[in-house]
Amino acid sequence: MGDTQRLSPEEQIRFAREQFEAADDFAVAVEEEFAVLDPATLSLTNRFEELQAAAKGTPLEPHLVGELIASEVEIRTGRCANFEDAAALLGERRSQLYDLAEPLGIALAATGTHPWSPWQEQRIIDTPHYRRNDEILRYVVWRNNSFGLHVHVAIKGPDRAIAVNNALRNYLPELLALSASSPFVEAVNTGLHSARTQIFTRMFPRCGVPDAYDGWDGFERYVRFLYDTGSIEEHTQIWWSVRPHLAFPTVEIRICDAQPDLAEARSLAAFCYALTVRITHALDEGEPLPDHPHRLIEENLWRAIRHGLSGELIDLETGETGPARAHLERLLEWIQPAAEEIGAAPYLGIPSANAAERQIARHESGATLEEIYAEQVKTGVPVV
Repeated sequence: MGDTQRLSPEEQIRFAREQFEAADDFAVAVEEEFAVLDPATLSLTNRFEELQAAAKGTPLEPHLVGELIASEVEIRTGRCANFEDAAALLGERRSQLYDLAEPLGIALAATGTHPWSPWQEQRIIDTPHYRRNDEILRYVVWRNNSFGLHVHVAIKGPDRAIAVNNALRNYLPELLALSASSPFVEAVNTGLHSARTQIFTRMFPRCGVPDAYDGWDGFERYVRFLYDTGSIEEHTQIWWSVRPHLAFPTVEIRICDAQPDLAEARSLAAFCYALTVRITHALDEGEPLPDHPHRLIEENLWRAIRHGLSGELIDLETGETGPARAHLERLLEWIQPAAEEIGAAPYLGIPSANAAERQIARHESGATLEEIYAEQVKTGVPVV
């Protein structure tokens, strides 16, 4: 991505289109964001640069990057031809990261928010990209101490990629409900299942549910408008919860909270991947897909933020409400053939309780935030 950031807007847009035209369908990559913690207190600690230095010369070096604050680290699988490889690399990268962190006296965790560490104490990392975002966004970027899981899926054809992106936006609430892991922030039980999503999508510009675009030309007109009006300086300043990426020929799903448990991270990534492939097949075969207005998708997104997998979602075709789990079960059945095709089927499932539900249940039983977060930290440690 570093090289593409130096391209002019005109070059970037042309490069992106050419990449989509030449892409191989359904290559996949997964990114996971982790909180960097003091092992004694489990509070956030600004030690990313130490992890980065320790990774030099190791197999993890090209797959470990900074992500806004010095108390956060991101690891990436890299491009995989199939989901078996991606699932294996999710485990391998976690093990490599934990092996780096332990000798440094650093602990790690993967929930959507940290339960108590103040955002005022987190330092923005010193890179040109994040310095620019700091100057542009100020409080908005300072406040965004959040941790997610992103899935990239390669799609061949620029118009086809936009059509896939258009369809995926309809399913963002279901993916969020499945992945919710962040009920606690600022030392309170927020009453939300994904405080991360409320903080991020309600504060950042060009965030949340995108509009649907009329092919690549319609999307390109919007991107050119942003550049021409000085609204963005680089393409990564489009922070939608699902977006066509302009450095890679992928559609990137960005709605999901980080997952404390490796098995659930694999399952969530498999769900996102299989859904994207199933949508692509439907488009290729002329199968009808939902195309709901932004305002209606947002109603379901709020329900997912507030109640997660425990709540109800609206059937936007009929206007009837029903359990979020039932929505996901129907979606799981629909994507099953694609999941089997791409090797994701063994990883798919809907948990009896996701990370947010488990944490909320523990809180309701009297456990403290410190006790609950310690359990999430322990859950993330790879089993050797």
